[in-house]
Amino acid sequence: MKIICIGRNYVMHAKELNNPVPEKPVFFMKPETALLLKNRPFFHPDFSKDIHYEVELVFRINKVGKHIQEKFAHTYYDKVAIGIDLTARDIQSECKAKGLPWEVAKAFDSSAPLSEYISVEDIKSVKDVNFSLTKNGEEVQSGNSSEMLFHIDSIIAYVSQFVTLKIGDLIYTGTPAGVGKIAIGDEFEAFIEGKSMLKMRVK
Repeated sequence: MKIICIGRNYVMHAKELNNPVPEKPVFFMKPETALLLKNRPFFHPDFSKDIHYEVELVFRINKVGKHIQEKFAHTYYDKVAIGIDLTARDIQSECKAKGLPWEVAKAFDSSAPLSEYISVEDIKSVKDVNFSLTKNGEEVQSGNSSEMLFHIDSIIAYVSQFVTLKIGDLIYTGTPAGVGKIAIGDEFEAFIEGKSMLKMRVK
Protein backbone atom coordinates (compact mmCIF):
# COMPACT_ATOMS: atom_id res chain seq x y z
CA MET A 1 0.00 0.00 0.00
CA LYS A 2 1.01 3.61 -0.41
CA ILE A 3 0.13 6.88 1.28
CA ILE A 4 -0.71 9.73 -1.06
CA CYS A 5 -0.69 13.16 0.58
CA ILE A 6 -2.24 16.31 -0.85
CA GLY A 7 -0.46 19.56 -0.10
CA ARG A 8 -1.89 23.09 0.07
CA ASN A 9 -5.49 21.91 -0.23
CA TYR A 10 -6.88 24.57 2.12
CA VAL A 11 -6.42 28.23 1.16
CA MET A 12 -5.72 29.53 4.66
CA HIS A 13 -3.05 26.89 5.28
CA ALA A 14 -1.30 27.75 2.02
CA LYS A 15 -1.34 31.40 3.05
CA GLU A 16 -0.05 30.78 6.58
CA LEU A 17 3.05 29.16 5.08
CA ASN A 18 3.34 31.84 2.37
CA ASN A 19 2.78 29.26 -0.36
CA PRO A 20 0.93 29.96 -3.61
CA VAL A 21 -2.56 28.49 -3.94
CA PRO A 22 -2.23 25.63 -6.45
CA GLU A 23 -4.24 25.34 -9.65
CA LYS A 24 -3.95 21.54 -9.61
CA PRO A 25 -3.60 19.08 -6.71
CA VAL A 26 -0.09 18.92 -5.31
CA PHE A 27 0.76 15.43 -4.11
CA PHE A 28 3.64 13.54 -2.58
CA MET A 29 3.92 10.10 -1.00
CA LYS A 30 4.88 8.43 2.24
CA PRO A 31 5.85 4.77 2.64
CA GLU A 32 3.91 2.26 4.71
CA THR A 33 6.53 2.62 7.46
CA ALA A 34 5.23 6.15 8.04
CA LEU A 35 2.01 4.79 9.55
CA LEU A 36 1.56 5.12 13.31
CA LEU A 37 -1.46 3.13 14.45
CA LYS A 38 -3.49 2.27 17.56
CA ASN A 39 -2.75 5.55 19.38
CA ARG A 40 0.88 4.61 19.84
CA PRO A 41 3.18 7.43 20.97
CA PHE A 42 5.34 9.36 18.55
CA PHE A 43 9.00 9.44 19.48
CA HIS A 44 10.51 12.77 18.50
CA PRO A 45 13.50 12.10 16.22
CA ASP A 46 16.86 13.77 16.66
CA PHE A 47 17.19 14.93 13.07
CA SER A 48 14.69 17.82 13.38
CA LYS A 49 14.14 20.66 15.81
CA ASP A 50 10.87 21.82 14.23
CA ILE A 51 8.35 19.04 13.57
CA HIS A 52 4.83 20.32 12.89
CA TYR A 53 1.41 18.68 13.20
CA GLU A 54 -1.09 18.84 10.32
CA VAL A 55 -4.49 17.20 10.92
CA GLU A 56 -6.18 15.71 7.84
CA LEU A 57 -9.13 13.62 6.70
CA VAL A 58 -7.93 10.34 5.22
CA PHE A 59 -9.77 8.20 2.67
CA ARG A 60 -9.12 4.50 2.05
CA ILE A 61 -9.16 3.17 -1.51
CA ASN A 62 -11.25 0.01 -1.91
CA LYS A 63 -10.56 -1.10 -5.50
CA VAL A 64 -7.92 -0.87 -8.18
CA GLY A 65 -8.20 1.98 -10.64
CA LYS A 66 -6.32 4.11 -13.15
CA HIS A 67 -7.51 7.08 -15.24
CA ILE A 68 -10.62 7.25 -13.06
CA GLN A 69 -13.29 9.69 -14.18
CA GLU A 70 -14.35 12.09 -11.44
CA LYS A 71 -18.00 11.07 -11.78
CA PHE A 72 -17.03 7.49 -10.81
CA ALA A 73 -14.43 8.39 -8.17
CA HIS A 74 -16.89 8.04 -5.27
CA THR A 75 -17.02 4.28 -5.91
CA TYR A 76 -13.27 3.94 -5.20
CA TYR A 77 -13.35 4.65 -1.46
CA ASP A 78 -15.50 3.29 1.33
CA LYS A 79 -13.92 4.45 4.57
CA VAL A 80 -12.65 7.65 6.13
CA ALA A 81 -10.35 8.25 9.07
CA ILE A 82 -8.41 11.13 10.57
CA GLY A 83 -4.66 11.38 10.48
CA ILE A 84 -1.79 13.69 11.24
CA ASP A 85 0.82 14.54 8.63
CA LEU A 86 3.94 15.16 10.69
CA THR A 87 6.40 17.42 8.89
CA ALA A 88 10.00 18.31 9.69
CA ARG A 89 9.48 21.95 8.79
CA ASP A 90 13.12 22.94 9.17
CA ILE A 91 14.24 20.21 6.78
CA GLN A 92 11.38 20.97 4.40
CA SER A 93 12.43 24.63 4.25
CA GLU A 94 15.98 23.57 3.37
CA CYS A 95 14.64 21.32 0.61
CA LYS A 96 12.45 24.08 -0.82
CA ALA A 97 15.34 26.55 -0.83
CA LYS A 98 17.46 24.10 -2.83
CA GLY A 99 14.64 22.97 -5.12
CA LEU A 100 14.83 19.44 -3.75
CA PRO A 101 12.03 16.89 -3.08
CA TRP A 102 10.31 16.89 0.33
CA GLU A 103 10.41 13.19 1.19
CA VAL A 104 13.13 13.48 3.82
CA ALA A 105 10.91 15.99 5.65
CA LYS A 106 7.63 14.16 5.16
CA ALA A 107 8.17 10.42 4.74
CA PHE A 108 10.11 9.48 7.84
CA ASP A 109 9.03 6.62 10.11
CA SER A 110 5.83 7.22 12.14
CA SER A 111 5.13 10.51 10.34
CA ALA A 112 1.55 9.48 9.50
CA PRO A 113 -0.49 8.76 12.66
CA LEU A 114 -3.88 7.32 11.68
CA SER A 115 -7.13 6.59 13.49
CA GLU A 116 -9.54 3.71 13.06
CA TYR A 117 -11.85 3.96 10.04
CA ILE A 118 -15.52 4.79 9.82
CA SER A 119 -17.74 3.95 6.86
CA VAL A 120 -18.55 6.80 4.50
CA GLU A 121 -22.13 5.55 4.72
CA ASP A 122 -22.17 6.76 8.32
CA ILE A 123 -21.32 10.32 7.28
CA LYS A 124 -23.97 12.72 6.02
CA SER A 125 -21.74 13.81 3.13
CA VAL A 126 -18.02 13.48 2.41
CA LYS A 127 -18.26 17.07 1.16
CA ASP A 128 -19.39 18.29 4.61
CA VAL A 129 -17.27 16.66 7.31
CA ASN A 130 -16.19 18.61 10.38
CA PHE A 131 -12.86 17.66 11.93
CA SER A 132 -10.50 19.15 14.48
CA LEU A 133 -7.34 18.70 16.52
CA THR A 134 -6.52 19.63 20.11
CA LYS A 135 -3.08 20.08 21.62
CA ASN A 136 -2.87 19.61 25.38
CA GLY A 137 -6.64 20.05 25.59
CA GLU A 138 -6.87 23.24 23.51
CA GLU A 139 -8.19 23.28 19.95
CA VAL A 140 -5.48 24.25 17.48
CA GLN A 141 -7.04 23.21 14.16
CA SER A 142 -10.56 22.86 12.83
CA GLY A 143 -11.88 22.44 9.34
CA ASN A 144 -14.63 21.15 7.12
CA SER A 145 -14.15 19.10 3.98
CA SER A 146 -16.23 21.67 2.07
CA GLU A 147 -13.24 24.02 2.41
CA MET A 148 -10.96 21.79 0.33
CA LEU A 149 -9.69 23.35 -2.88
CA PHE A 150 -9.85 19.88 -4.44
CA HIS A 151 -12.51 17.44 -3.23
CA ILE A 152 -11.62 13.78 -2.74
CA ASP A 153 -13.31 12.82 -6.03
CA SER A 154 -11.28 15.32 -8.05
CA ILE A 155 -8.13 14.26 -6.19
CA ILE A 156 -8.71 10.63 -7.17
CA ALA A 157 -9.38 11.59 -10.78
CA TYR A 158 -6.19 13.66 -10.93
CA VAL A 159 -3.80 11.35 -9.09
CA SER A 160 -4.99 8.26 -10.96
CA GLN A 161 -3.80 9.80 -14.23
CA PHE A 162 -0.25 9.28 -12.99
CA VAL A 163 -0.41 6.54 -10.36
CA THR A 164 -2.54 3.40 -10.27
CA LEU A 165 -4.62 3.29 -7.09
CA LYS A 166 -4.76 -0.05 -5.30
CA ILE A 167 -6.85 -1.54 -2.50
CA GLY A 168 -5.70 -0.24 0.86
CA ASP A 169 -4.02 2.90 -0.45
CA LEU A 170 -4.60 5.97 1.71
CA ILE A 171 -5.18 9.54 0.63
CA TYR A 172 -4.39 12.27 3.18
CA THR A 173 -6.42 15.19 1.85
CA GLY A 174 -4.62 18.23 3.26
CA THR A 175 -4.78 20.34 6.39
CA PRO A 176 -6.57 23.55 7.40
CA ALA A 177 -4.80 26.50 9.00
CA GLY A 178 -3.38 26.31 12.50
CA VAL A 179 -0.40 23.99 12.08
CA GLY A 180 2.33 24.29 14.66
CA LYS A 181 5.31 22.77 16.40
CA ILE A 182 5.20 19.63 18.53
CA ALA A 183 7.28 19.09 21.66
CA ILE A 184 8.06 16.16 23.93
CA GLY A 185 5.20 15.81 26.41
CA ASP A 186 2.52 17.18 24.10
CA GLU A 187 -0.75 15.28 23.86
CA PHE A 188 -2.88 15.51 20.72
CA GLU A 189 -6.45 14.37 20.12
CA ALA A 190 -8.22 14.40 16.75
CA PHE A 191 -11.98 14.41 16.14
CA ILE A 192 -14.45 13.74 13.32
CA GLU A 193 -17.83 15.39 13.88
CA GLY A 194 -16.94 15.86 17.54
CA LYS A 195 -16.10 12.19 18.08
CA SER A 196 -12.62 11.43 19.42
CA MET A 197 -10.86 9.26 16.85
CA LEU A 198 -7.13 9.55 17.47
CA LYS A 199 -4.80 10.29 20.36
CA MET A 200 -1.06 10.84 20.12
CA ARG A 201 1.48 11.55 22.84
CA VAL A 202 4.91 12.89 21.93
CA LYS A 203 7.82 11.24 23.70
